[in-house]
Amino acid sequence: MAATLLRIHPDNPPLNRIQQAVDVLRKGGVIIYPTDTVYGIGCDVTNAKAVEKVCRIKGLNPEKANLSFICQDLSHISDYAHGISTTTYKVIKKALPGPFTFLFEASASAPRHGGVKRKTVGIRVPDNQIILSLVRELGNPIVSTSVRSDENTLEEYVTDPDLIFEKYRGLVDLVIDGGFGGNVPSTIIDCTNDDFELIRQGAGDIEQYL
Repeated sequence: MAATLLRIHPDNPPLNRIQQAVDVLRKGGVIIYPTDTVYGIGCDVTNAKAVEKVCRIKGLNPEKANLSFICQDLSHISDYAHGISTTTYKVIKKALPGPFTFLFEASASAPRHGGVKRKTVGIRVPDNQIILSLVRELGNPIVSTSVRSDENTLEEYVTDPDLIFEKYRGLVDLVIDGGFGGNVPSTIIDCTNDDFELIRQGAGDIEQYL
């Protein structure tokens, strides 16, 4: 079945359209959605089959894939991440919502993609009303991995939702058009040792929050 292209206003996402996307997620569907950086491919984090499908689309091994996930805010972060110090929490609270992926030690209740217990978990709270509304209505985090075009081309990330739709319409269930996306990914920061180690420099500058 071919995907649907769903246009949603980025600043004031109408609830009925958000609900349409949430219905797809609840049925185990895979969607493409805007963030505050690059468009992402994702699904309900609690649906193992959907997570495996996301991995297949990206050519990843579900047992080894380090997928991050999107939360609506930091209120449930302790459900998934373990050992966050007060100092670390204060910094991430200032930096989020924003273009960062923070890596933490995974808690016992962190989702197990491919049935494997993860040592670390990557958490995103993007500054984007569409994806935050989606997560809020779904009631679960959404698995997050970026939409990349052909690895060998200079245009590493696809920014135009219409082009993304053309490329992925046979692979996913829904593509949300929330306007043009960015082409710089999130900045990845490892917080497992409480020292904010920069793993990948992206759109966010962590220095201004330290």
